[in-house]
Amino acid sequence: MKFQIEDVTVYFPYDHIYPEQYSYMVELKRALDAKGHCLLEMPTGTGKTIALLSLITSYTISKPQGAIKLIYCTRTVHEMEKTLAELKLLHNYQVKHLGPAAKILAIGLSSRKNLCVNPNVLEANNRDSVDAACRKRTASWVRALAAENPNVETCEFFENYERAASGAVLPPGVYTLQDLRAFGKEKGWCPYFLARHMVQLANVVVYSYQYLLDPKVAGIISKEMQKESVVVFDEAHNIDNVCIEALSVSVRRQTLDGASRNISRIEQEINRFKATDANRLREEYKRLVNGLALSGNLPGSDSWLSNPALPDDILREAVPGNIRRAEHFLHVLRRLLQYLTVRLDTENVEKESPISFVASINNQAGIDQKTLKFCYDRLHSLMLTLEITDTDEFLHVQTICDFATLVGTYSRGFSIIIEPFDERMPHIPDPVLQLSCHDASLAIKPVFDRFHSVVITSGTLSPIDLYPRLLNFHPVVSRSFKMSLTRDCICPMVLTRGSDQLPVSTKFDMRSDPGVVRNYGKLLVEMVSIVPDGIVCFFVSYSYMDGIINTWNESGLLKEIMQHKLVFIETQDVVETTLALDNYRRACDCGRGAVFFSVARGKVAEGIDFDRHYGRLVIMFGVPFQYTLSKILLARLEYLRDTFQIKEGDFLTFDALRQAAQCVGRVIRSKADYGMMIFADKRYSRHDKRSKLPGWILSHLRDAHLNLSTDMALHIAREFLRKMAQPYDKTGSSGKKTLLSQEDLEKMDDSGKQAMLY
Repeated sequence: MKFQIEDVTVYFPYDHIYPEQYSYMVELKRALDAKGHCLLEMPTGTGKTIALLSLITSYTISKPQGAIKLIYCTRTVHEMEKTLAELKLLHNYQVKHLGPAAKILAIGLSSRKNLCVNPNVLEANNRDSVDAACRKRTASWVRALAAENPNVETCEFFENYERAASGAVLPPGVYTLQDLRAFGKEKGWCPYFLARHMVQLANVVVYSYQYLLDPKVAGIISKEMQKESVVVFDEAHNIDNVCIEALSVSVRRQTLDGASRNISRIEQEINRFKATDANRLREEYKRLVNGLALSGNLPGSDSWLSNPALPDDILREAVPGNIRRAEHFLHVLRRLLQYLTVRLDTENVEKESPISFVASINNQAGIDQKTLKFCYDRLHSLMLTLEITDTDEFLHVQTICDFATLVGTYSRGFSIIIEPFDERMPHIPDPVLQLSCHDASLAIKPVFDRFHSVVITSGTLSPIDLYPRLLNFHPVVSRSFKMSLTRDCICPMVLTRGSDQLPVSTKFDMRSDPGVVRNYGKLLVEMVSIVPDGIVCFFVSYSYMDGIINTWNESGLLKEIMQHKLVFIETQDVVETTLALDNYRRACDCGRGAVFFSVARGKVAEGIDFDRHYGRLVIMFGVPFQYTLSKILLARLEYLRDTFQIKEGDFLTFDALRQAAQCVGRVIRSKADYGMMIFADKRYSRHDKRSKLPGWILSHLRDAHLNLSTDMALHIAREFLRKMAQPYDKTGSSGKKTLLSQEDLEKMDDSGKQAMLY
């Protein structure tokens, strides 16, 4: 269908549109017109991705003079593939209506591991090893050697791509990672370097958050993106944590031992060069005296990770004299390692600001702040001079130089925390020194400053007013949308008591109470007997899940559950969990029914959908607060309180409830779906906790469902399932429409559209 939103003709590839999709597009257009940033919360399963893509591509078609580029950031490769599949459908529809004029180039960009087509490189088992295997075949000095000596192994795909030179381009179209690999194989070109080259020319780029937020990666990939771009962060409820991880570094004993081995190897390389090609080291020294850490633009195959500090904070001046000579630089690194080893050898938890830490390094190791700042660039330059390709071997010394550069660059928003052991396992010594970033706005600030419009969107952004404070920006549009339904297909309940009227909660002083554990087990036993197909249970942590399942097993409750449904459990091993999920789906498909035990903040809670019969009920056992004694969390809470006036309790509750909403939102993935949500903890009945859930869940949470015991919840569940079994009208013609056709939109006057928006 196609319809007008003010001066933009929107091409939408389906015959019907949900009212909230229409409202979403109107708000998004307002943000694009204002060239500002926006926050939009849209219920899960209401077609957020296609609404975004339709509006932004149609906006570009309607206003060709101000063509904008779309940079769409996802969290996982799976989400990237789903987005590109939607875009393919939309693109075909637009080309059918508008002809070749609507053709665009859209590509997904991922790591070498996901794009490489050279079988010898793909033999490596992890991402870093694949990167290194690629560099061993594509670095400029390796290729120069191969020109003289045919026995040196190179990559034929990269060689063909280089030979094609400016002829190596992608024709217009939408390319998923699979399509890129197929195109690369067919042409004999390297898909990874082809995609990297085409990113600058593409109209739509879909890639991971890190490519924009992590300065080490963004410095290489996203440096040239034009200002007239719209950046979309999808599923962005955890965006503050991604920003913080991008600027945090942790150093363990293994890191220091590995770095020490790396330095010895670099020293051997320096001595080898002194004997064979001393001129190269002299040239590097001269270059550093002139203030060029790196000479000109490096070929793409040589470029390594970029500087870990944000672009505006990198010093544009000559490298300090005391680390210009390679051997002097290694002495500095050795002294730094020695200092860090002494600091790690502590029996107490220590917390320090970067300023006092840098002062202490200066006093005890004689390394000043400026030298620390240049560690990363100096190491990068040295690795290139020494022509080192197996970069995966040098990850430890990279980590140390990352740490040095960040600690030398930033004084606010960071803390150094040294812990002699993990508090949860105090008998195992595992000292760790962490440079922990507390300010999420640091990493995302360059993105807000650089691009016209940044769209932050997800199904769970409540309370929406906290995000602008956490990320320190001013959105021009901030809206939370409700879900328009023909029937009440969501049934949230708050369960506060067991059938014996004892309160249930995972509060620290109550969680191990046998009464609470028994009541949780009884709730599940009752529910598996009446709910068809799949049930998903979320626990607050792995340790709590293990403990409670053990107790249920000893008391025979697990056996009772198994009589009705099979039980599958998420573990910390990815392969085991994937297998468990696969078997869970098979059990639901064949009608045996199954229960899946999972953990809030785990892989399953973040990325797996339990739509249709795979999830008819989700139970959230407890409130998933973070581990509140964590020193890093306490330091961050203190920083938020002092800088942004966000109270500790407010932040912790907000964080726990966005995780809970993320867990229960897994069951509704479309409007034809139906499912129940049980919040099993007495704390959910309190208004200050409950009010932080997303609006689309709250609007279905009736007062009668707020303070239930197990038997009452059972009665409500029976009624709900009986109601859902009745036939219903999908378009909702009785009263309010929930599916609009093109004619409906045309008939509607402005007042009708306004009423739909608000």
